[in-house]
Amino acid sequence: MSKAALLAAAAALGALVTPVHAQAQDAAAATGPVQGVAIKGGLSYVPENFARFVPRSALDMVNRVPGFSIRDNDEARGLGEATSNILVNGERVANKAESVYDRMARIPADKVERIEIVDASNFAIPGLAGQVANIVTRPGGISGQFKWNAAVRPHFAPDNFYGGEVSLNGTAGKLEYTLALSNSNGRGGVGGPYSLSDGAGATTELRDMVLAVKNENPQVAATIKWDAPGSSVGNFHANYHRTYFDLLRTETRDLITGTDNDWRYDAHERGYDYEIGGDFEFALGPGRLKLIGLHNENHGHYYETAVSDYLDATPSDGSRYRSFTDTAETIARGEYGWKMLGGDWQLAVEAAYNGLDRVSHLLDLRPDGVFEEQPFPGSTGGVREDRYEAILTHTRQLAPNLSFQLGAGAEYSRLAETGPGGLVRTFYRPKGSATLSWTPKKGIDLSLKLARKVGQLSFDDFLADVDLGNNTENSSNALLKPNQNWEANFEAKKDFGRWGSSTLKLYGTWLKDAVTLVPLPGPNPGDPLVEGVGNVDRAQTYGVSLDSTVNLDPLGFKGAKIDFTGSLEKTRIRDPLTHVIRQFSYEEPVNLEVSLRHDIPKTAWAWGGGIEYHKALPYYRLDEVGYDHEGPIYTWAFIEHKNVFGMTAHLEVFNLTNGRGLVKRTIYDGPRDSSPILFVEHRNQLVGPIVQFSLKGTF
Repeated sequence: MSKAALLAAAAALGALVTPVHAQAQDAAAATGPVQGVAIKGGLSYVPENFARFVPRSALDMVNRVPGFSIRDNDEARGLGEATSNILVNGERVANKAESVYDRMARIPADKVERIEIVDASNFAIPGLAGQVANIVTRPGGISGQFKWNAAVRPHFAPDNFYGGEVSLNGTAGKLEYTLALSNSNGRGGVGGPYSLSDGAGATTELRDMVLAVKNENPQVAATIKWDAPGSSVGNFHANYHRTYFDLLRTETRDLITGTDNDWRYDAHERGYDYEIGGDFEFALGPGRLKLIGLHNENHGHYYETAVSDYLDATPSDGSRYRSFTDTAETIARGEYGWKMLGGDWQLAVEAAYNGLDRVSHLLDLRPDGVFEEQPFPGSTGGVREDRYEAILTHTRQLAPNLSFQLGAGAEYSRLAETGPGGLVRTFYRPKGSATLSWTPKKGIDLSLKLARKVGQLSFDDFLADVDLGNNTENSSNALLKPNQNWEANFEAKKDFGRWGSSTLKLYGTWLKDAVTLVPLPGPNPGDPLVEGVGNVDRAQTYGVSLDSTVNLDPLGFKGAKIDFTGSLEKTRIRDPLTHVIRQFSYEEPVNLEVSLRHDIPKTAWAWGGGIEYHKALPYYRLDEVGYDHEGPIYTWAFIEHKNVFGMTAHLEVFNLTNGRGLVKRTIYDGPRDSSPILFVEHRNQLVGPIVQFSLKGTF
């Protein structure tokens, strides 16, 4: 299908306003701001509150809750305590392979009984704090939903017509099941001329670049809920996912002094992963016991090639890198909860076993056109971690509007590199949290949480690797260890009734053994410094964020609302090379987004748009400092019809104001604190508009 054909199809679908399904048409004509009904600790929203949006899934509903932002699960060690602010029927989503967005998107709107936005203290779930969305569902017959996503871009990126998902949800006796087939794919592209200069600012090279990215991620998933005998309940899930990633970057390079050349960089990844898991909860003695098990594996093959072809008789040169990586994780967890001494208690124990094995090859192109393998120490190997933890948590009401939760425990871990002479280390570390939740008056909810956490390492960081596209290399570091954090989070939510709602968050994190790029000694005495992922003693993060929805109905703009999301963040870390205090690499200290949506009363039409701004700070390497970001301002506009033969058609144009691809790299001839500038790379390149179309419905 051509771009013109896609746009014509989108226009035709948008023009089909015949009310084929009267029920959908009536729902689309509903007006009035989204307002919940007061319940203990918060507000309750029923499907009728969202009728004007014609939601197809629980995700569509939660996305329209005023002043609420979805928080996904953290990349935590094992399963650990709850981190997402989404619950389903009062239970956390214990699934690492999929996000809470995936789970909510597969709950049909007709299976949602209500959505409760309440304080986490209502559920006595360890680790949970602040406002959470509890999606209460009801069993029913078989129903399905689908979504098709397509996008075209006039510049650089290939067309995208194969994104979307189809899912089926139903009940059979005591079983409730969901089956889903999806492809969360994407495209990217940037290009145009840019230049290199020397340390004095004189241009040394002119380049013209085109970069295009394509990825496909097909997945099949299934979940089953078993209403077992008595009060027992079981949940089981399985999914299988494949990865197809391709990146092509080509450049023509015109040197002021030297031989012109054409440069080509290819990167590809192929792989698959799967996860199976479940939990079973039943009454035992004075309480209830939940047993949780999970196993996942990932198998990937990554390869990249960078080659320069000279325009004279000079032989081509370049490099190739290939890696084969296998990872696995197995988790066993038990949670026993009971009531005692006027409160709720839970004892959680968990064992997690993680592993990585990687084989890597680095090859250089010889003058005869053959790639010859080169030594690349530290790039092949494996890492294993065995981890055990136990945490006892107590939750109690101190007053009708005041609750307290305290959790305390510790973890033991054994971290080992595989192979002869592999380093083995053990760690004993305390963990826990304390949370205070207070509702001083109707419509105001406050919470304060203090926590001691242990961070999650990426095992890839233990091994050496390269990036041929940017000509950088990270050395191996067997001494890398997880960071330990003290965290403080304060959240205040204010409901303004028909005017909307706001949630303010203040947070701070104090890190010990913060993980970042650090200088490392060379392989032999007297060798120059190299760099790799390592630890620095201390680092801090402080920030504030605000999520607000302002309904414009009271001002006479019926069916309209403004959503605002903003955050300000400050970080501090001592540069491991210069020892000067700076912010984190790639930090975005300012993020702002404002959007308008207008559901036109008594019609199935909606329109709107928005603007977002992201401020970026530099990144730091041993011999390099640079900026690498996009925008910094992006804008978009959309039009939507909620009854195209009973489906919702959405057409959006993104990047109306020419947000750019922005890169500035300063490369030094050695460590950046003591070496002259080798060259400076300046990029301000075209991204172009993105036309996106989606069609979603139910069956």
